[in-house]
Amino acid sequence: MASACFSAAFALLRNPPLPNVLPRARIRFPNGPRSNVSRVRSLASTTRFGWEDALRVAADDSVADELDLRGYFDRVRLCNRGSEMRSEFVAFLIENQIVGYVHKGFLEHLREFQDVFTVVLNNEVSSVGDYVTLHSSLITPEDRTQAVGIVIKCLGELIPGIRNELYPVTSSYGMPTFFSLERAAAPYFGIKAYGVHMNGYVEKDGEKFLWIGKRSNVKPTFPGMLDHLVAGGLPHGITCKENLIKECEEEAGIPRSVSNKAISVGAVSYMDIEGYRYKRDVLFCYDLKLPEDFFPKNEDGEVDSFRLVPVSQVANIIRRTEFFKPNCCLVIIDYLFRHGYINPDCRGYLQLLQSLRRGNCS
Repeated sequence: MASACFSAAFALLRNPPLPNVLPRARIRFPNGPRSNVSRVRSLASTTRFGWEDALRVAADDSVADELDLRGYFDRVRLCNRGSEMRSEFVAFLIENQIVGYVHKGFLEHLREFQDVFTVVLNNEVSSVGDYVTLHSSLITPEDRTQAVGIVIKCLGELIPGIRNELYPVTSSYGMPTFFSLERAAAPYFGIKAYGVHMNGYVEKDGEKFLWIGKRSNVKPTFPGMLDHLVAGGLPHGITCKENLIKECEEEAGIPRSVSNKAISVGAVSYMDIEGYRYKRDVLFCYDLKLPEDFFPKNEDGEVDSFRLVPVSQVANIIRRTEFFKPNCCLVIIDYLFRHGYINPDCRGYLQLLQSLRRGNCS
């Protein structure tokens, strides 16, 4: 049925009629996507908390854990699961460059689209072993983007959360784009994705505070969890700084005259494997010092509310709970290192520092 879906959709692409909705194949959920749905649901169940709960945990001085890094290590591990399952994936090659990794189970669905994907198994010639690539007839980035996009739509609910937002597919950051891929599909092809995360902070009476957002309860991913003031994936055709400025306006109502002062402070990375998903993310980190009288205002409906929280209390929430969206923890821990809240007297200091770049940061 998937092949019929693709043939019909590809014919529409070659000879487009009046605008219409492309047909979708009905495909049963395999174990991979079901585990992902279960994960989102289980995380959603942990978000049944309010600001009062988070701030109560944050302000609890009865727990003397300032030098205990175990909570931070737990947050890092949550972003870096499944390394033992790497052997279940094959390389995704474009022009002899590895751009991603595809699970062998997911590969069976792609094999139905022989005009788009070429699967090479039991390979003894290539140094990468078994692999999947795009059909040799798909030469230009535009043709590849259109053909793969049709496949994504044909796969229907196998890839949930379609956002109609394209990510560039490259061998590494800054390299030529081979084609662009739907954001929701990136983990299913093991594509390295990039994003921007900004720590918006305020200094008052010698103390630093971080603006924290609480995600909307209707967000499809990590609803109701704590988040950065500003964060977003890096789509195709925009620079990191311009993307950050755009997200600042949409997510927190920060005008360009202010957001333009954000400072690039490095990057963190992680690698998370679950089911068919091989998530390889690099997050570019920014700091922005905000005026004391600034108050954020969400413009896109993705944030429920904001609070200004002392950095030391944000650290307590990270250490003691799973209230934060997991990858935000890495960026905040990096901030804690850079601003002296985690110091070399803490046991495991260097190991934690290195763990913030567990993924391939390239």
